Amino acid sequence: MTVFSHAGRNANAVSCRLWAEPQLPGLSMNGDFIIGGIFTIHYYVRSEQTNYTRLPEQLQCSGSMDFRQLRFARALEFAIREINNETVLLPGITLGYQIHDSCSDVQMAIKCAFQFANGVDPVFNESCSKSAAAAVPAIVGDSSSTPSISMARMLGLFGIPQVSHSASCVCLGDKSQFPAFFRTVPSDHHQAAALARMVKLFGWTWIGTVRSDSDYGNNGMISFLKAAQEEGICVEYSEAYYRTQPRSKLERVANVIRRSTARVIVAFASIGDMRFLLEELAKPPSPRIQWIGSEAWITQTEFLRYNMCAGTIGFGIPRSVIPGFREFLLDLSPAQALKSPLLKEFWESAFSCSLKGRTGSSGLVRECDGSEDIRALQNPYTDTSQLRFSNLVYKATYAIAHAIHGTYPASLPFIKLYLLHQILDQLKRVNFSTKNGYQVNFDSRGDPVAVYELTNWQFKKDGTLDFVPVGYYDSSKPRGQEFSIISAVHWVGGQTEVPVSVCSESCPPGTRKAVQKGRPVCCYDCIPCAEGEISNKTDSLDCVRCPPEFWPNINQDSCLPKSVEFLSWDDNLAIILTVFSITGAFMAVCVTIVFYKHRASPIVRANNSELSFLLLFSLTLCFLCSLTFIGRPSEWSCMLRHTAFGITFVLCISCVLGKTIVVLMAFRATLPGSNVMKWFGPPQQRLSVLAFTLIQVLICVFWLKISPPFPYKNLKHYKEKIILECSLGSAIGFWAVLGYIGCLAFLCFVLAFLARKLPDNFNEAKFITFSMLIFCVVWITFIPAYVTSPGKFTVAVEIFAILASSFGLIICIFAPKCFIILFRPDQNTKKHLMGKTKKKKGGGWGKLDELLMDF
Repeated sequence: MTVFSHAGRNANAVSCRLWAEPQLPGLSMNGDFIIGGIFTIHYYVRSEQTNYTRLPEQLQCSGSMDFRQLRFARALEFAIREINNETVLLPGITLGYQIHDSCSDVQMAIKCAFQFANGVDPVFNESCSKSAAAAVPAIVGDSSSTPSISMARMLGLFGIPQVSHSASCVCLGDKSQFPAFFRTVPSDHHQAAALARMVKLFGWTWIGTVRSDSDYGNNGMISFLKAAQEEGICVEYSEAYYRTQPRSKLERVANVIRRSTARVIVAFASIGDMRFLLEELAKPPSPRIQWIGSEAWITQTEFLRYNMCAGTIGFGIPRSVIPGFREFLLDLSPAQALKSPLLKEFWESAFSCSLKGRTGSSGLVRECDGSEDIRALQNPYTDTSQLRFSNLVYKATYAIAHAIHGTYPASLPFIKLYLLHQILDQLKRVNFSTKNGYQVNFDSRGDPVAVYELTNWQFKKDGTLDFVPVGYYDSSKPRGQEFSIISAVHWVGGQTEVPVSVCSESCPPGTRKAVQKGRPVCCYDCIPCAEGEISNKTDSLDCVRCPPEFWPNINQDSCLPKSVEFLSWDDNLAIILTVFSITGAFMAVCVTIVFYKHRASPIVRANNSELSFLLLFSLTLCFLCSLTFIGRPSEWSCMLRHTAFGITFVLCISCVLGKTIVVLMAFRATLPGSNVMKWFGPPQQRLSVLAFTLIQVLICVFWLKISPPFPYKNLKHYKEKIILECSLGSAIGFWAVLGYIGCLAFLCFVLAFLARKLPDNFNEAKFITFSMLIFCVVWITFIPAYVTSPGKFTVAVEIFAILASSFGLIICIFAPKCFIILFRPDQNTKKHLMGKTKKKKGGGWGKLDELLMDF
């Protein structure tokens, strides 16, 4: 901190004197305007114990020199010399520079910032309260975010513009805190988003992160973690380290990396912190890790010696070419080096000699004898093959020159007086191209357009590592088009296949992700979709239920139409039932033929031939109506099958009932004085059959009118298939039809049972009783079987009931008669039928036989 004291007092003015000695610049040149420059050329400051009883000693940098940062500083010097030779930009005005080393220390950076504002004169002869122009109109630097933040807070109060080439912390874009800060390096906001999208692009969802425990690392990592979360990326651990922390902290971070299951690590760290971390990880066992680097260290050449980092990929500042810069760097002699403390230290360090024969801690160092050839040096200072940040310094210097040029009036004193009030506004509006073809402008946050080079560490033919550009990222392009890959990427260990880093393997189609309790969302189990559900993409969060008429395939990754089940004609069961149906109808026709051929025979006449033929006709229809139940249900077939079944069966039972009543009435006619047969002759029999059948017809008409049967897709009985069946429409109508048939059958059974003791030779009551017993048993067992049978078997049960009851009637009633007609013709005589009766029963029964024969 700069502190003033009152050096003296007189009547006119008060003199102010600096208490601390000024910090002399490492590189300087006079000019009409002095551009300030500050770079992290060293990384440590000599520390001393402060006792607060005397002024602390002058801050001094320590440690080895960073030759790369010295090249950055000389890029500022080169740009200013180039501008001074311009005839268009700032004609007639000479720019100078004062370049300081911040030593990556906040105290040193603040001291330099005050010095840029106040100058280096130890005494102010003017009033201390009188405002004066700043010593420099603008500053380039610093190289690190933390010192830059401290400087920007102070310089912003005075409106002194600061243009950094390397301070990329997102926080510096906040104009409410840093109104005078600009930068030519993209903000870490863009880099964090680019890193997250790259991690997502290569399918890594389980990563680790390390960062510098500084403003650069912490703010950059906050932005990255936010972007990673939006991309669905999970972080196993996030460790922070700063090079001044205890070694135990470094070892702990290294052990976390070694034990982790994440195979990809994103490192948002400065060069100094990464140097310590890589040195620690190089100790065995070295973890096999895919490194993702930030722009601060991804292009640091000294790290190429770590072969374990082969395949490292990250975003770096695009390489560039600055014409004449290499010649400028190499145009350095011992005499020139002696004029600058920084250049002198560089010369002595690079050639391990002393320009003045100084002694070092290790004894007398040889004196430089002039044989040193700077062109033969191979170090970061002379390496201009990949100028990256050097070009950003070059652009920053030109931006300040253009801003000063924008304030250029008629006279130089006018410039100096009003420069600070205008240069800040001019910097916001600069828009130009440098000599080497790069566009320079700033957005409202003082940031440039973010353009990165995707850099990959690949092995060369000689087995050494090198930086290879494999793509670019341009934030100005539409989302999704920012990346452009130009060559193949080599991964960790030199592999060509993208390494896998996931907490859980991807869930294939047919499964869904279920997050493991207490773990990040990227750690999950793959749960098979529930019955009836599918997932048709990888890593589905939920399964989707198939539409009602669809069902999942075996893999449960697509919905297929459910198979439709009905009793089709080509079904084996349907074929068997059809054969029985046709057989039954054929039997009925054959019996009809036999009866018709022997219609005059006593046994046909004795069994009421007219009702017998009508019964055979109805039985033929009963057998055939079962065929309407086979095949794909349609609107007409559904109505036909139930109504045809109901009417034909009632016709059949009505005939049987008529035959039974005839027997009973004939028996009662044998009683003395009975004339009952005249009330139940052939006309009455026909009328009774018609009446019974008409009632069923009316029931069917009402059923079809109110709520007829219709085709129905039953989706509930089976989950994986559709049962195509005929819905009853009105269940009352269906059961009314069956109930009416049941009532007639039961009445017929009772009457036949009462007539069972009539003479056997001519009466069929016994056979009717047995046939009705079979009929009733079949249809009583039909009810539970019909209700419980699944799918097409429901229809099969109904057909079976129709066929069984029909076969029962035709066999029980007509089989004995046909047997006598065809195989016992000697018994088919009136004498045989009546003779046995007369012997057994006497004359009254003979009258009964005569009556039956008449019918």
